[in-house]
Amino acid sequence: MEALFTSTAVVALAEIGDKTQLLAIVLATRFKKPWQIVAGIFIATVANHFLAALVGSEVASILDGEWFRYLIALSFIAMAAWTLVPDKLDEPGEEKPVRFGAFVATTIAFFLVEMGDKTQIATVALGARFHDVVPVTMGTTLGMMLANVPAVFLGHELLKHVPLNVVRLVAAGLFLVIGLWVLAQTIGIIG
Repeated sequence: MEALFTSTAVVALAEIGDKTQLLAIVLATRFKKPWQIVAGIFIATVANHFLAALVGSEVASILDGEWFRYLIALSFIAMAAWTLVPDKLDEPGEEKPVRFGAFVATTIAFFLVEMGDKTQIATVALGARFHDVVPVTMGTTLGMMLANVPAVFLGHELLKHVPLNVVRLVAAGLFLVIGLWVLAQTIGIIG
């Protein structure tokens, strides 16, 4: 349960103001088919985060050593710093015609935009930390949905009322606490 709850909290907070959340707002505005967009986000996130958690878990199993636990701790601390940097979508250029419907466009866009994104890297780190792919995937997917479903339905109104700087600070603090916790466990300060 710790893997599920931690993964949900970490990703839900890290996703606020992230480029994928901004993408959800853009897609909702463009397609005006919120349920198809939500379904696309869900499918893309499950696929992307399952692979990320699997990579993290497998790498941790192969590289299970004290130095690797230090690396995991440092990766969470680095994520804390990265979370403080706001994401922005690229400046929109000329509108291109829509090639796919809302569901397919969202699924493809979210899967690709998540590649190398802080929430995907956090999922790799969570997979390495907990060695439990399914609860980590479930938690990170739930976190993505908690952050993005309101963005799909509330769009630009949400951005007017959510203090993104405060949320980024809370998310960064959560990453920092997890990193310091893993570091303290590795050093042997706490059990």
